[in-house]
Amino acid sequence: MTFIDHLRFAWVHLRERKRQTSLTVLGVAVGSAMMITTIAVARGSSLNVFLKLIDVAPHITIGADRVVPEVPDNLVGIMEGRIAFVRKNVTTDRKVVIKNYNQVIATISPIKQIVDISPYVTSKLLARNKNRFTPCFAKGVVPSLEGGIAGLKKNLLDSEALSELAWTPNGIILGSMLAEKLKVKYRDTIMLVDKEGHEYPVMVVGRFRSGFNTKDDKEAYVNLALAQRMESLASNTVTGIGLRIANIAEADALAARIEKLTGYETKSWSESNKNVIDFYNRNGTITLVLVSFVFVVAGLGVSSVMTTVVLQKVKDIAILRSMGVQRGSITRIFMLEGLIIGTIGALAGSPVGHLICDLISRIRFAPSSAGVISSDRLLVAETPDAHLIVIGFGILIAVISSVGPARRATSYLPVRVLRGEVG
Repeated sequence: MTFIDHLRFAWVHLRERKRQTSLTVLGVAVGSAMMITTIAVARGSSLNVFLKLIDVAPHITIGADRVVPEVPDNLVGIMEGRIAFVRKNVTTDRKVVIKNYNQVIATISPIKQIVDISPYVTSKLLARNKNRFTPCFAKGVVPSLEGGIAGLKKNLLDSEALSELAWTPNGIILGSMLAEKLKVKYRDTIMLVDKEGHEYPVMVVGRFRSGFNTKDDKEAYVNLALAQRMESLASNTVTGIGLRIANIAEADALAARIEKLTGYETKSWSESNKNVIDFYNRNGTITLVLVSFVFVVAGLGVSSVMTTVVLQKVKDIAILRSMGVQRGSITRIFMLEGLIIGTIGALAGSPVGHLICDLISRIRFAPSSAGVISSDRLLVAETPDAHLIVIGFGILIAVISSVGPARRATSYLPVRVLRGEVG
């Protein structure tokens, strides 16, 4: 028998049971559509986080911890056979800093991939407005340098806030949720209280909204000089340096290079946010595995239809066998039936999945402050490779599900069937 003959037999078998065949094809189509939608939503969720992280954090951060120990200033020399003991009064609350940060900036400035460089000082404070208190992190920056580092300039709700911060020594830019929590408006004065209880009056010159609820709820920007004063740091000292680079894909390699040049611990955005990225990737994988069980159910439907066809065609199979048709040909006929169901179902489910993805991407809702990211939509990342993978997987499941019934079809002895002992 030729392939065309096998295909003709398979098609006739399926056509005779139109209702069951249609329902089975529908099951495969639904599984395909759901899987395409799940892949697109899971990828979109992860992509949304990645884009937000890239947008609101430096591409590369130079920290204050040294990976290459500094040589003490009072080291005279090394002599064989002698041991020196150094006693030092360690103060645990002393902040780890980058001393003479201008020298570090001068070291990395020749690197062409670096677009912006911004030194900063972070302070953990208590913000007070009359009888309202809330903890916050103040980041002391040079306004003219910080605007392009972490998307701050485009995230400002007050467009001239950075310029105003530059000429207001005691100015502060608050996260939108932090400003709402403190019930403050433009030009209001609030108090920043440090761990020693010292108070620093600051004037609100603007607000920003990054889309990360934690950042918008806890962070604020002040001038670098003010942050240095609050942390009792020298004017040439900072706690970190943020960098923005031209190509985000080079962040990991460039961070390693800068670490070797400066001797300070340097991390790319992906290293700094590894836990968040892993969490979203893991959730996407788990969701995908759970939805893939829809295909398992569809496969059981394929197997059920094939088994029914085999039971109904026992005598036809016996006649074909008695006429010299090989077992392999019988097996191929029923395997082709599974292939037909899987192909039609998967190809029908692909455009349905696309329509569902398009519908989801159009849905808008009120942003919530309950989650990690504040967004008014679900980001859907639909790609052609997802459709190809799902179509291939759907066809494979249908073919695998037809293996059992196909083997059963060839297990009957024609003589016993024709005698009426089977069927």
